Amino acid sequence: MIMKRLTLLYLILCLVYILLPAQIQSDDIHLIIRGDDIGFSHGANVACIKSYQEGIMRTVELMAPCPWFPEAVKLLNENPGLDVGIHITITSEWENLKWGPLTCAPSLTDDNGYFYPMIWPNERFGPDQALKEQKWKIEEIEQEMRAQIEMIKKHISHVSHISCHMGCSNWDPEVREVFNKLVKEYKLDINTNDYGVERFPLKEKGETFEERINNFIEGLNQLEPGKIYLYIEHPATATPEIEAIGHSGYYGVAVDRDLVTKTFTSEKVKEVIKKKNIKLISYKDLLTDK
Repeated sequence: MIMKRLTLLYLILCLVYILLPAQIQSDDIHLIIRGDDIGFSHGANVACIKSYQEGIMRTVELMAPCPWFPEAVKLLNENPGLDVGIHITITSEWENLKWGPLTCAPSLTDDNGYFYPMIWPNERFGPDQALKEQKWKIEEIEQEMRAQIEMIKKHISHVSHISCHMGCSNWDPEVREVFNKLVKEYKLDINTNDYGVERFPLKEKGETFEERINNFIEGLNQLEPGKIYLYIEHPATATPEIEAIGHSGYYGVAVDRDLVTKTFTSEKVKEVIKKKNIKLISYKDLLTDK
């Protein structure tokens, strides 16, 4: 009787071990480097691909309504190993660059047909420039979110998950409900919270290239075995195109995002990752990584 109970207990423990998420089983350090906003500009497209091919980025978030979406699709299909997320977008924040909905959604746009700059009111953008202040319609939000999902899935076969540009799903309970419904409907529900993913411990980014590298390496050195970490940033290039992009409070876009690209492709950063045996993974690896 005792042997039978011990055998049963052993089988139960084995089953629990098998069903536990992969990151709990492993003593490795896992790190997801995610680059947001591919598709919004040529400079972002080039930098995101470089950050993958020559650097440490393994996941990228694609914006369907943006002007450089076609080029982003081409580049992503040429790099099928780069994990792709659908970056739902219902705001257009830049002053010299604008985009609007894929669908007829007048309750989500200003008088020029562009998305509003912000979700929440922000004094830097002036009055009546936030979607939350408008008489938005939930049916138009749903049809626009659905259209963006289907547009990206139409062109990219290796899409694994959905994320939100500028917090576009968590500002209203009704919107959150619609978003969650679509995530499940299209089977793109990879919630990092379900896998115990923690934020990358970066105290501050830094102003100069040297500060960026040193601060990022300091964060790498704080990572602990048996855990998964997530770091999100926005690669781009310091080119005239990106230099012309900005908004109140953030006109140094080109310099800032070029430093992101340089950090992601830094040889010093890659050496530390190799030395610490940090395993670079993507969102989709959360489902399959063993």
